Amino acid sequence: MAKYRKLGRATNVRTALLRSQVTALIANGKIITTEARAKEVKKFAEPLIALAVREKDNFETVTVKAKVAKKDANGKRIKEERDGKKVVVYDEIDKEIKKDKPSRMNARRHILAQLYGVTQVDPKKKKKRTKVDLAAKLFDEYGPKYAGRNGGYTRIVKIGPRKGDAAMEVLLELV
Repeated sequence: MAKYRKLGRATNVRTALLRSQVTALIANGKIITTEARAKEVKKFAEPLIALAVREKDNFETVTVKAKVAKKDANGKRIKEERDGKKVVVYDEIDKEIKKDKPSRMNARRHILAQLYGVTQVDPKKKKKRTKVDLAAKLFDEYGPKYAGRNGGYTRIVKIGPRKGDAAMEVLLELV
């Protein structure tokens, strides 16, 4: 018995397909695909979620000083004139950030190597796009959610045959 399904594709195309489907699963929480693909995606996604659960609390909080531009009532930056030039005025504030410990940093890099980058479009402002940090989503959202669970983070629900080729379609979702 083979270790994986070839899905009728070359290796590089197959890995790209599986990476994109795992990325969509983690970003959206569920995907609709064929049964064979879902079983392969499950093999990719489960270890990533297990890694996030293991490393969810492995960070330290550090206070750093940050420069932030002063703003007026309208939200515009305050500028003052120095040596004939207009210069933005900055305030120094203390900011708390999460600093990953080495094992969590390694886990973050492993996760980001497996997943594609995701950009989210703001529905009100069509041109406003923001990058979604899927590693942070795994650590902060899915890590605590699945902390008491030993595996089995995904569920496959059969929908029925697809209209065009009668392939069994399934809903792959995070439990």
